[in-house]
Amino acid sequence: MENDNWVDKPGKARTSLKLRKMMKCFCSGEQLQIDDVVPSPDSLATKDYTTSLQSSRTGETEQNLDTGNIEEAESSLRENGALNYEEARALLGRYEYQKGNIEAALHVFEGIDITSVTTKMKVTLANRARTQKRRSQKYDTPPMSIHAVSLLLEAVFLKAKSLQALGRCKEAAQSCTVILDIVESSLPEGLPEKFGADCKLQETLSNAVELLPQLWILADAPKEAIMSYRRALLCQWNLDVQTNANIQKEFAIFLLYSGNEYIPPGLRFQRENSFVPRTNIEEAILLLMILLRKVTLQIIGWDTSIFDHLSYALSISGDLRALANQVEELLPRNIDLRERHHILALCYYGEGDNITALNLLRKLLSSAEDPTCVPDLLLASRICAESLECAEDGVKFAHRAIESLQGRCSQLMGVANYVLGLSLSALSRAVMTDTERVRIQSEALQSLESAGRLTKMNDSNVLYHLCVENAEQRKLDTALRYARFLLELEGGSTLKGWMLLARVLSAQKQFPEAETLIDAAIDQSGKWDQGELLRTKAKLQIAQGQVKNAIETYGQLLSVLQVQRKSFGEEGNLKKERDYNRSMELETWHDLASIYIKLSRWPDAEICLSKSEAISCYSASRLYISGLLHQSKGLYKAALTDFTNALAVDPDHVPSLISTAVVLRQIGNHSPATVETYLRGALRLDRMNASAWHNLGLLYKDEGSATEAAECFQAASSLEETQLIEPFR
Repeated sequence: MENDNWVDKPGKARTSLKLRKMMKCFCSGEQLQIDDVVPSPDSLATKDYTTSLQSSRTGETEQNLDTGNIEEAESSLRENGALNYEEARALLGRYEYQKGNIEAALHVFEGIDITSVTTKMKVTLANRARTQKRRSQKYDTPPMSIHAVSLLLEAVFLKAKSLQALGRCKEAAQSCTVILDIVESSLPEGLPEKFGADCKLQETLSNAVELLPQLWILADAPKEAIMSYRRALLCQWNLDVQTNANIQKEFAIFLLYSGNEYIPPGLRFQRENSFVPRTNIEEAILLLMILLRKVTLQIIGWDTSIFDHLSYALSISGDLRALANQVEELLPRNIDLRERHHILALCYYGEGDNITALNLLRKLLSSAEDPTCVPDLLLASRICAESLECAEDGVKFAHRAIESLQGRCSQLMGVANYVLGLSLSALSRAVMTDTERVRIQSEALQSLESAGRLTKMNDSNVLYHLCVENAEQRKLDTALRYARFLLELEGGSTLKGWMLLARVLSAQKQFPEAETLIDAAIDQSGKWDQGELLRTKAKLQIAQGQVKNAIETYGQLLSVLQVQRKSFGEEGNLKKERDYNRSMELETWHDLASIYIKLSRWPDAEICLSKSEAISCYSASRLYISGLLHQSKGLYKAALTDFTNALAVDPDHVPSLISTAVVLRQIGNHSPATVETYLRGALRLDRMNASAWHNLGLLYKDEGSATEAAECFQAASSLEETQLIEPFR
């Protein structure tokens, strides 16, 4: 240690040289590289400070030596007449920090009493701002030079960096806050342009503004971090464009993935007629859209992660239309045309605009583009499977995907077989002949079973559709096995698993077991998710003859829907939930009206219909129930008018087709061919409808076609055994 002691006479030349270097650095405003500092093992101060931690006695000696070294340096600087006490420590601390002596630098910085010079610093900054605005006027000489203010603020910042390096992040954040408080209170209107351009003040301030939120995050103080981010973005700090963009991006990422509760901005940041986000997701989307607009205007460079985060944010918020708009605004140089069309197809599909999505995919899969692109083929097949008119095209797309995947990824091959099964299932419902229907249904099951094997029965979607397909073909034991497997795989986390199992049990006439299952699902679900469960429970109670209990259950359902309706309000991002709520309430009133019609409580049924009319005047199901009410009163012509109007609203409304045929038979002034047309139309849409087969048998019986009538009655009888309280799909 003898050669390292600053107070030894042989070391005075070295000390003088160090001080001259420090003075030169200060006078020239030389910039320090403050990030990624690596402590130097050869540092004098570090050796002394480290040794002091090893033994108490030796530590006291070394601390005295270290203090003596600092005091000697300060004395030399004061003799030079250039710096005061705080400035001397600031300069020495910066020198140690530059060498990588973090602990020694912090030891020096902690000796600075920043509060004693805060007032002078504020006066100096305010005076500098006034002078810069009105150069023609004379002002009193400021108590400090702007270089001295810059040096002290830099010392506070380097102290924060030192504390961060030592893991004391909360103290570091508090230290960093001091810088912003001094500058903001001195310049409440913000920094003028080019303020402090002749020193490092602007650079120090920018670094402090950018660092402060990160320190609060490291200190596990999310509220303070959010407030710091907003302060950084909404106050005038003269940040350069890239720094501002970096802060916006970091804040958006923190809001998206931190999982913290939303903290609304303070009143000082809320301006009149300005949009105020109501959730973390909304605020993140706003920031990311601002960044994307900067990219479009070429204010900042293209950053793929900005678009990725925005895509995620808009997807989880359910606003895919807005995401599509953002994609369409991207410049061609920022996104490939194929990728643009693929993302747009996903967005439009998610928004329910299947036609637009399919048209985009057809363009991508044309011979001029890439006809073998597997993701596009799979998506196109999936969309086609949802439309009977496009089901055949869906089968073709799926076969093309399977051909392209030969010898490749088995998981993708499982997905290809899955969408093929969906398309074949849709096609089976569109064909006319029974022979063709049975053949295609068999192929659909084979494809879904292949998908199950390839995905090792770990894909809940595959299991769900395997169950549905088997159930619709009345292979109920197999369907029950898949339904239980699905519920076990999902751990009861989704409503569709519970609902499907209950529907299969009800098809097997196991109504008590199905109701018990629904009760278990209600107990495990939140109040907001109980609507569909309560409706199914009411239907199960009706099937068991518990009409009074069913009416009470419907009353509970209406209460839940009413609370939800008030909570949704008019928020645009809840449109889907609000529409679903209205549809559920509409069908609930119709179910209640049907009960009252069967009980001949016509006034109650009329009240229910008036309630549903207030929700939707042009509902096929409301017109159908109104027709049933008139039919039960013997007003067959009024009933026929209602059924006809229902078919005008929805030509494929199966109950109205069957009821129209029934009323025509009751009136008796229409040809049997006309009646048969309605019944055949109903069976074309729903081959498993027992009522349609029964009424067709009655028609054949009236005409004297005993053989055909017997076949229809037999079909109706077998279907009655597995009659559903709700459709599987």
